[in-house]
Amino acid sequence: MPGFVTKPEPVRVPGLVHLHTGKVRDLYRNEAGELVLVATDRISAYDWVLPTEIPDKGRILTRLSLWWFDQLADLVPGHLVSTDVPEGAPADWEGRVMVAHALEMIPVEAVARGYLTGSGLKEYERDRTVCGLALPPGLVDGSELPAPIFTPATKAAVGEHDENVSYEEVARQVGAETAAQLRQTTLAVYGRARDVARDRGIILADTKFEFGRKPGADQLILADEVLTPDSSRFWRKDEWEPGRPQKSYDKQVLRDWLSSPASGWDRTGDAPPPELPQEVVDATRERYTEAYRLLTGTAWD
Repeated sequence: MPGFVTKPEPVRVPGLVHLHTGKVRDLYRNEAGELVLVATDRISAYDWVLPTEIPDKGRILTRLSLWWFDQLADLVPGHLVSTDVPEGAPADWEGRVMVAHALEMIPVEAVARGYLTGSGLKEYERDRTVCGLALPPGLVDGSELPAPIFTPATKAAVGEHDENVSYEEVARQVGAETAAQLRQTTLAVYGRARDVARDRGIILADTKFEFGRKPGADQLILADEVLTPDSSRFWRKDEWEPGRPQKSYDKQVLRDWLSSPASGWDRTGDAPPPELPQEVVDATRERYTEAYRLLTGTAWD
């Protein structure tokens, strides 16, 4: 089963308990019971965490998430407590750390789509639906939907696919009230982010959020990374043309190389993917830094 080509050993820091090594983030708990999320430069594709890292990627994702938390604060609270680097942590953690409230997480990927592409396009071409929601005929790759839709997915372990599920299935899993909260909050946050991005020349095609609650509380809290190129599809507004794949500010350049003859890799086989060539690393990093610059109005230093 795909996963890590080589799973890294967790960094040991006095006062922190290592909880989990994810595709991109390492998760710890501090002595106050808070979570410490550390964004690495790892990158994944086709359910593999690749052997090559993308320089600065972890810092870009962290800083962009912090920017978005500020933009969304009046809609939904975020999980952030601080960005302080724990004492005794490696110097490399600077700019990568989010200290966060420990939440009871909702076991659903809260996905919002404003445009048709990816797994939604495949389902639409087969059934004229996305997550069981009927859509009008005549849509193509990149079409803007009549209105944004909530298309949840189950959360998968490293090396496994998230699976799209119906709203009714979410209601069965988490309860009707929580499902309604998830849908309403997800679409509200997507709507705000779509408008912010559009004003900056970027189309937010779709994105996914994670939500949790403080123990015993009802209010949803936005967690993990938010509206980054890892969790969202960002397209150039001035190059948007339905009916073909769109140029995106994410790791598509990397996926394209891996699926090309140049990589020599068979993604249907058992062998792990190869190291990335420098030009692919540089092009991928450029996509991330450009998304950061356009969205925040600040060049990546």
